[in-house]
Amino acid sequence: MPESRPTAYGLAVPGARLYCEQRGSGPLLLLIGSPMDSTGFAGLAGALADRYTVVTYDPRGIGDSSSADPDQDVTPELQAEDVHRLVTALGGGPVHIFGSSGGAVVGLALVTAHPDQVRTLVAHEPPVIELLPDRAERRAEIHGIYDTYRADGPDKAMQKFMVHTGLAGGPAGPPAGAPQWQPSPEQIARMRASTGHFLAHLLRPTTDYQPDVEALRAAAPRIVVGAGATSAGQLANRTAVALAAGLGTPVVEFPGDHGGFAALPEQFGQVLDGVLR
Repeated sequence: MPESRPTAYGLAVPGARLYCEQRGSGPLLLLIGSPMDSTGFAGLAGALADRYTVVTYDPRGIGDSSSADPDQDVTPELQAEDVHRLVTALGGGPVHIFGSSGGAVVGLALVTAHPDQVRTLVAHEPPVIELLPDRAERRAEIHGIYDTYRADGPDKAMQKFMVHTGLAGGPAGPPAGAPQWQPSPEQIARMRASTGHFLAHLLRPTTDYQPDVEALRAAAPRIVVGAGATSAGQLANRTAVALAAGLGTPVVEFPGDHGGFAALPEQFGQVLDGVLR
């Protein structure tokens, strides 16, 4: 078994310094999120480290990564350039990438800009709302969440966000008793520290992103769209289905809901390994 403790290092990129972790041995696999940082992928990384060299990182302005301009909106294209430089530092690729939520959108932007660096992109529930037939309504709701953040602060805005995405329960929420990630107090504190940055500078640029579906269909990397087994009806599950339809590929079901990789890392890792193989 490889050493389970990750090796941490920093990577300077234009306008930021990224905190990165690496563990395991085998083919390179990047696990990327947005706004999820490296701590949310610790379980999945550990589950796969006996088969892959697993690299995680904190996006600029999140966790232990810095940003020279904390007031800058962070687009998927900008984050994709950060990941491009990370892959270059790791040898240039091509690499496997698992992207979750906003990280899946970043993966789509990376395939569009630097297809030679990606072997396989597994895009798990990317919130690409511009592909939905009701995109105007969904976009208005996202911008309403931003307005709430500006007027009433992050707590009320996050309450609206959780309801809007279906992550807070209700008809589109997770089924009763479904496994859910239980973050540690440290992880909760880290997430709360990044909430303002997410609401102010990540939420709108991520959900406003419109993937170039034709370019993605023609690109050399294999793109696999994933969705949670228990997240049907939730916003990011709907957008995953819409993306897969545009690409002409089936949706691969993964254990759990939007955060299944954190709640069920061993089971999730088995499915992800099967997809990559």
